[in-house]
Parts: sequence; structure tokens; C-alpha cells
Amino acid sequence: MNDIALTVLQTARPTGFPTSDHFRFAESPVPEPGPGAALVENLYWSVDPYHREMMDGDFELNAPLEGRALGRVIESRDPALPEGEIVFHRAGWRTHSVVRPDETRRLPRHEGVPLSAYLSVLGGTGLTAYVALTRIARLREGDDLFVSAAAGGVGTATGRFARLLGAGRLIGSAGGAAKVAYLRDRVGYDEAFDYRSGPVAELLGKAAPDGIDVCVDNGGGDQLGAAIGSLRDRGRVVRVGTVGQYNTPDAPPVLFNHADVVEKSLRIEGFLVSDYRDAQEELYEFAVPHLLSGRLSLDETVVDGFERIVDAFLSMLRGGNTGTMIVRDISQA
Repeated sequence: MNDIALTVLQTARPTGFPTSDHFRFAESPVPEPGPGAALVENLYWSVDPYHREMMDGDFELNAPLEGRALGRVIESRDPALPEGEIVFHRAGWRTHSVVRPDETRRLPRHEGVPLSAYLSVLGGTGLTAYVALTRIARLREGDDLFVSAAAGGVGTATGRFARLLGAGRLIGSAGGAAKVAYLRDRVGYDEAFDYRSGPVAELLGKAAPDGIDVCVDNGGGDQLGAAIGSLRDRGRVVRVGTVGQYNTPDAPPVLFNHADVVEKSLRIEGFLVSDYRDAQEELYEFAVPHLLSGRLSLDETVVDGFERIVDAFLSMLRGGNTGTMIVRDISQA
């Protein structure tokens, strides 16, 4: 075991897009677990859009950054965390973490399922998509669905899950021709468009001329406004995030016809996935058989080496990923 631990600290609050200057790596001796705790050597880290929003005030400056991670217990002072066990935790942007049992989740080991899946389609990303469709939108068979920022982790999982749940037409937006092609050719979207190629309301109107039943919105802004305008009677909007506005604090408000909400009996609802931990086992029961059969595929962009986690995060914010951005310990490559 390496006797030096690396930790990422946030050093300043960004205005607009963060840079590498807003972070630093700190070296320290590998920590010792106390009674009732265990030392975890981290193997995989999830780099997620919500980190950007938390940089504005939720993360303490010059303190270790929180983040989703998978690691192996290498030293334990609690029988609930046996050595060799693979666990999920959120003490993430570091090579080694000291955790207690109530801060971890032991992973079910499904033969043939890659570990990285527990940070993507079986992790917080997949849980967000699953809850959005089944608990919030209450997706019905045949519903036509629009997903904004559909090439990201939540967007790809939403498209794949919606297809398995019997959705009708799937329409997605993404930034760039390559991502649009990926949505159509790999994920299974019926239509996809580059939201930067013209007025979004016109692009969505062309892709879904008869309207939509559900929007899963990851982007906010004019994509959200266009989706509300395209909803049929009793349409539903699920607000997942506002990734398109995290780096533009002065973005204009979303414009839409507020009368539509009443006249078409629309529902607009957001949620925090942390309030739906009870759905985790349900997600496993739904998704794992499809992963093993090949009907469900992983959408991941994998970066090797913890020392590249900040670069991976900055790349993700600028659209450098397809699916979930995951950093992998080089020994797992």
C-alpha cells in the first residue's frame, strides 16, 4: 500500500467556469482508522455536475471535497466493515478515506456487472433517472419523452430506462453532432438535436411536431421553456438539474407561457435523489437483469489516474463526457 494519501481541496469560489486554480492536491500520511471505523483505498470516483453548484458555498474551502466513490476496505476496526469488502461512500475526492458503517453501503456483487456500474447506471446517476421516470413522472407505456442534456450520465440512463419501461418516442438534446449521433445510434433515442444549432423551441417542434407527454430536464434555460411549450394536456416536467446555468449565474429567467400550466393541467416537479434511497434495491432489481442480458448498456467516460480528477471534472463541465464521467485508479485499468 502506498504510504502517501492524496486529497483534493477547493481553494476559492469560482465566478463562471472554475479552473484548476480553484483546487489543490494535498499530500498526507495514509490515515489510521479509529475504533468503529475502517480505512478504504478508493478505486473509482464519480465526477458529477452537482459538484459545480456546491462549489459556490456548500463545499468548505481548504477542506476535502465530498464525492461518490467506490473503494476496498484495507484496514478495519469494525466487524461491519470486513477487510476486502468493496463499499460505496461519499468521502470521495481522496485516495484513502476513513469511514464508519453508517457512511457506507456494501455493494451487492452481481457476477458479470463491472464495478464502475455502481457509480453510473446502478449508482446515483441511474437512481436519479429511475426515480425521475417512475416516482416523479410516473411514466406510462407509450408516453413520448423529451430529455435535455441527454448525452450526460442522467440523460443516457433516462433514455435507456425509458425504452425498457415502454416509452413511446424518445427525443433528446445534446451539444454537438457527435453526441447527437451517439444518442440516436447507441442509446436508442428516436430523434436528437444539437441545442446550439438554432432556437430550441423550433428544434424541439421539428423533432416532436405532435408534442410530448414528459420532459426530464437536466439543463434548464430555453430548453426547459421549449419543453413546457411542447407538453400535451396533463404533461409532466421533472426538474433534475440546471447544468446549463451552473457556470452562468446571471442567466436570464426561463420564459414560457404560465397560463399553459393551468390550461393544460401541467405538473412541474423537482426532487433530490437523496430523498429516495429506498428505491436503490428496486433499481438493482430492475436494471441488473437487463445489464446481464445485454439489453442495458453502460454509458461511461473513464479517465485513468486520481491525479486527473480535477481535469476530468473541468472537462465534464464543458461537455467532454458521454454518459457518467468516472475516474479510475490506474491499477484497475
